[in-house]
Amino acid sequence: MKIKKGDKVIVLAGKDKGKTGEVVRSLPKENKVIVSGVNIVKKHTRNRFNTDKKGEIVDKTMPINVSNVALIDSKNKPTRVGYKVVGTEKVRVAKKSGQEIK
Repeated sequence: MKIKKGDKVIVLAGKDKGKTGEVVRSLPKENKVIVSGVNIVKKHTRNRFNTDKKGEIVDKTMPINVSNVALIDSKNKPTRVGYKVVGTEKVRVAKKSGQEIK
């Protein structure tokens, strides 16, 4: 998976199309990422009788498929990611501009 934690991404498809955010967590086995401020759902929690927890409605960020997001390059345009070997290191590179991604 070429998108990692901390990357700035834009959503390409779905109800949040066009929104941008930072990847909070990547789930490579499921091929999904969690992006801050994107794909938020309402989660109803139950009342817990033995503790002081009350039932409430909580906003929760859900995972989105990695194919529905694209990395944002330095010009705030969506781009694909490639790899290039520089010396002995493998570096991620934006396909459109050819610039290194940090």
